[in-house]
Amino acid sequence: MRTFTRQQFLQHTAMAGAAMLLSSLEGFARTKPDKKIKVAVIGCGSVSGVYLPHLSKSPAVELVSVCDIVFSRAQKRGQEFNVPHQYAHIDQQLAGAPFDLLVTLTDMQEHGRLNKQALQSGKHVWSEKPMANTYKEGKALLDLAKGKNLRIWGAPAVVNSPQFAFMSQAIREGKLGKISSAHAHYGHLGPTWSAFFYEKDGGSLPDLGVYNIATLTGLLGPAKHVMAMTSIVTPERTVDNKGKIKVEAEDNTMLLMDHGEGIISHVQCGFNYFDPYGHEGKGQQNPTITIWGTKGNMGLIGYDWAPFGVDLATSFTEPPVRHVPDPGTYVWQQGASVVAASLITGNEPLIAAEHALHVLEVIEAARASGDTGKKIQLQSAFKWPVV
Repeated sequence: MRTFTRQQFLQHTAMAGAAMLLSSLEGFARTKPDKKIKVAVIGCGSVSGVYLPHLSKSPAVELVSVCDIVFSRAQKRGQEFNVPHQYAHIDQQLAGAPFDLLVTLTDMQEHGRLNKQALQSGKHVWSEKPMANTYKEGKALLDLAKGKNLRIWGAPAVVNSPQFAFMSQAIREGKLGKISSAHAHYGHLGPTWSAFFYEKDGGSLPDLGVYNIATLTGLLGPAKHVMAMTSIVTPERTVDNKGKIKVEAEDNTMLLMDHGEGIISHVQCGFNYFDPYGHEGKGQQNPTITIWGTKGNMGLIGYDWAPFGVDLATSFTEPPVRHVPDPGTYVWQQGASVVAASLITGNEPLIAAEHALHVLEVIEAARASGDTGKKIQLQSAFKWPVV
């Protein structure tokens, strides 16, 4: 009788789940030959201003409806992007013009509830990060999707970038030797347009750290254990929609992840970082992610959600070489259009719900570690390597 280590068991379970989901994807694709996926968007705030232009140009997408509890915002977006139906509540949207895929762009605290309602109504889901407020809630969403032969995916889409592919290949080809350590950072002075970033279940981890966690686990493998320290540096904020508020969620985090085989990575993120390159990181020429090994190191130039190049150092005498892969079609907001195309073709995307769930568990574990001072063991895994 064959025996499995814990890592092998989790990997086997993740791959079996992925195979089951692939079967459902292929089945749906057979019902959509050479057709567009009907897409509905809920949440017409700032992020929709980036998603909707992209979706409106996607050959795989037909924009059917938009929805926002502030109905004037839905009306404005509908007029701006020629979306025929606008709604003020998800109940109206689900009962209205038929669609295949819900794209969830609301306040992060609402994602789990809205995603569940969409799945219960027979819709596939692409959700901005995070896909739920807790790992337990997210796992229940994935189980619900599987039970209904549906799909759910969660941002971010960092594994789609050509820079991620370059770094993954360099690691697998042994260009860095034995990997030992990695560091990632992402921060700015904090959003001002909405209170939800600072309220319970908001915070810098699910808004900023989520990118770095997705990238490092995607490159180095699922985390086995997490230790972290979290804090609130600025206890009060003034935001556009509520004025002065008390900050409830962490705005400063230092996170350590144990990936096994001696590999330890570090993520720092927060809403108190002066950054001369701003929120977008334009013009940045220094690494935001660095990976070290026994034969070399490499640094990702620019933020991982909008990277520019990769500096690779493998010589004691020569300077690092900057590699600038062809950017292709990658943009950070492409996740919904990529999964829409996959629903048509039946081809499995690199983005995986299990990976998004693992990232969510890391975030939850980081908070638990910050509260208790303990190292937290993780249970989830995903199919790896990603590329």
